[in-house]
Amino acid sequence: MSYIGTPPSNAFTSLLKQDFSTSATTGYTLDHAVNNANDIALFINFVRQEPTAGYAASGTTLTLTSATASSDDMYCVYLGQALQTVNPANASVGSTQLSPTAITGQTALTSVASDDTVLISDTSASGALKKMTRANFVSGIGGDNTPAFEAYSDHLNVSDNTFTKVPFANEVFDTNNNFASNRFTPTVAGKYACHTTVRAAVTSSTAGRLDELTVAFYKNGSAYISEYAIDYRSNPGALATVTLEMTIDFNGSGDYLEVYGRVDVNSNTPAFYSGAIFGAYKIII
Repeated sequence: MSYIGTPPSNAFTSLLKQDFSTSATTGYTLDHAVNNANDIALFINFVRQEPTAGYAASGTTLTLTSATASSDDMYCVYLGQALQTVNPANASVGSTQLSPTAITGQTALTSVASDDTVLISDTSASGALKKMTRANFVSGIGGDNTPAFEAYSDHLNVSDNTFTKVPFANEVFDTNNNFASNRFTPTVAGKYACHTTVRAAVTSSTAGRLDELTVAFYKNGSAYISEYAIDYRSNPGALATVTLEMTIDFNGSGDYLEVYGRVDVNSNTPAFYSGAIFGAYKIII
């Protein structure tokens, strides 16, 4: 379609502006040549000056009627020259140009997927805006409490006064499949809150004395920490219980943890009672 006169603008337009470093003088140099004083709007201390009466301009020479002081603020806007771009000029869009509904008017999420993205200001790159997925964002602030697991045991008769690995055949949950064959091998490095509770009993229906139960965490095949309970009860089925809780470092590439127990009885058959538990979760730091 043809137009008479200036075609409609299809781009953003911003007038050129020049700031001056003032001093006790009447003469200044313009960045862009002009025909006369009417080609610029001159502001001194935020007050617009009258063309010709307050200043003269020709070419790149700006001459004031009265000298400025070094403390004055002075700038001009070139009325006959414009910077036109398809997009807004760099750094020209701020919070005042954005409608509050740009965020508040959007559809609210009731859950966040791991590949959803957020916008952040990267201070290591001079505040450049960058996107980050939820998974990376959470990891950057410490991550979540995984890997994590919980398992419990069945009844098991054991040899007297001998350290035996406690079998945990029943998983309650295992977020990263890091618990297998009674062993926890987390694949993410960090500190983990580890816990276990083991109960021991004399299995015979006749009198037998349960003297002591010792429970230990074994890390990478060696005893790491242990605790014991002394019972000295002679009634059949008497239980001794030991609970261990410990924060343990794992390298995420091979460190593993197991639970061992030792039951000392005066007579009859010792056993790990059903319902022993073993669990751990990564601590957010």
